[in-house]
Amino acid sequence: MTPYLHFDGTCEEAFGFYAKVLGGEILVMMRHEGTPAAEHVPPEWRGKIIHARLKAGEHVMMGSDAPPGHFAPMKGFSVSVHPETGAEGKRIFDALAEGGSVQMPFQPTFWSTQGFGMCTDRFGVPWMVNCP
Repeated sequence: MTPYLHFDGTCEEAFGFYAKVLGGEILVMMRHEGTPAAEHVPPEWRGKIIHARLKAGEHVMMGSDAPPGHFAPMKGFSVSVHPETGAEGKRIFDALAEGGSVQMPFQPTFWSTQGFGMCTDRFGVPWMVNCP
């Protein structure tokens, strides 16, 4: 399964950030401009993202900017990442949490001696970082 995230105009910035933090590559960053969808959004929205695709290792995440009036804050789920080491988990967690909020600090737990943490990043995306 592949998470598909909706943003309030910050998809391009968020995916650039995720590519950097997760060591991924943006495969698609398509704007409304130049597509049939351009006529269905305000002119100032045509530079926003209609579809993005990011690959990090074997994992894929997709997203877009929700058109004005269609965005709802993200809730009821978390994007979960599973770094191989506690050091990598801490690095990823700290980067995602910067400018956002921490629900559970990254720390060892009874199921993960290397570390687990929960945060919401500055784009409103909830994350769980869980080391094996």
